[in-house]
Amino acid sequence: MEHDQIVVPVNVVIPCFRCAHTVKCAIDSIVKQTHKPAGVILVDDASRDDTLGVLWELEKRYAGWIKVIALDENVGAGSARNAGWAIATQPYIAFLDADDSWHPEKLRIQYEYMRNKPDITLCGHQCVCLHNSDDPPVALENFPVTKISANSLLFKNAFSTPTVMLKRDIPFRFQEGKHFAEDFLLWQQIAFAGLQVVRLESPLAYVHKSLYGAGGLSAQLWKMEGGELSNFAFLYRAASINFPLYAISVFFSVVKFMKRVLVTRLRGLIKLLLRRGGGVA
Repeated sequence: MEHDQIVVPVNVVIPCFRCAHTVKCAIDSIVKQTHKPAGVILVDDASRDDTLGVLWELEKRYAGWIKVIALDENVGAGSARNAGWAIATQPYIAFLDADDSWHPEKLRIQYEYMRNKPDITLCGHQCVCLHNSDDPPVALENFPVTKISANSLLFKNAFSTPTVMLKRDIPFRFQEGKHFAEDFLLWQQIAFAGLQVVRLESPLAYVHKSLYGAGGLSAQLWKMEGGELSNFAFLYRAASINFPLYAISVFFSVVKFMKRVLVTRLRGLIKLLLRRGGGVA
């Protein structure tokens, strides 16, 4: 970090699992921020490979700015984020995943918005899939802001986790031990508690793999669907939603799931046909 750069009161929390080859890119996107976070917390989720060594190297390189937590057992991204959240000291927390990255103006734009709107508890923004050969989109300065209602979060997750900044001292956390849709449930709990949630319509975060069918968590569509359905059951048991709304949410979720499965299978079939045809459509 350069001493003359502006530091904002934000802790960045990154869950790390077998990410030795990607986490440096994620950290580099934080280092390149025009406004730097006060601290970065890297949580190794019992990777059992060379990931932890890479994290320690980063902690040594950025002494006093990066802190590493090494978990003894693999607990999943949500619980790993909670471990970082627990030692955060700044009033705001921003989440980033170890294989994603940010636009250089992300923290400046998002923190300034939340500082000027103290009634906002959670703020997200647009996220785009960016491959190595793609040029980053332009970050809009005069962007529209969408207020996200609690009911709308029953039908669509408005945020990718690497876009979210929230207040540290809220009484909610990622559900411990939940491995799928745990981030979605947290956004829903916050919104149904009556706290204000918004999305900045500017592309300030990048994922580097396709959303569906690209491997890893995003390829495990059924487990993701199960996680989403369990969210609705949790909200119903907590009396956040009534039974008709619960039933409608489940119905639309299953319809979306069937569409995702169909799209994924069609993509696989098209690739197979192109390979058999020598690459000629």
